[in-house]
Amino acid sequence: MNKDITDYNAKQTETDKDICDLLAQEINKNLTKQTENKIWHGHPVWFIDGNPIVGYSKQKAGIRLMFWSGVSFSEPDLTPGTGKFKDASITYTTPDKVNTEDLHRWLEKSVKIQWDYKNIVKKRGQLDRL
Repeated sequence: MNKDITDYNAKQTETDKDICDLLAQEINKNLTKQTENKIWHGHPVWFIDGNPIVGYSKQKAGIRLMFWSGVSFSEPDLTPGTGKFKDASITYTTPDKVNTEDLHRWLEKSVKIQWDYKNIVKKRGQLDRL
């Protein structure tokens, strides 16, 4: 795993660290070698060809797992974002709340269903499906 992500996880409270470690482990295990990961805008994010697909961050309510194209997954447990973009997320407060079967399915969809966030600035805010 990327050292910066390991460092990010280590800075969390014990429960949040356990959630972050579990998410990072499952994401790394289930995404193909074509992905890269790094700290982006202050939190861990995984990319395919420079396009962000999944990441997590510490929020007041817990650890938020976000899929950039998650609205298009049609998954009831993922809550749509602001409506401006195609993101959807779920927040975890304890590691036992992480359903790895759901997570694996969402990760598979994150590879197959993508919106072009990489070029959103060039396209003046227009999102196209890849």
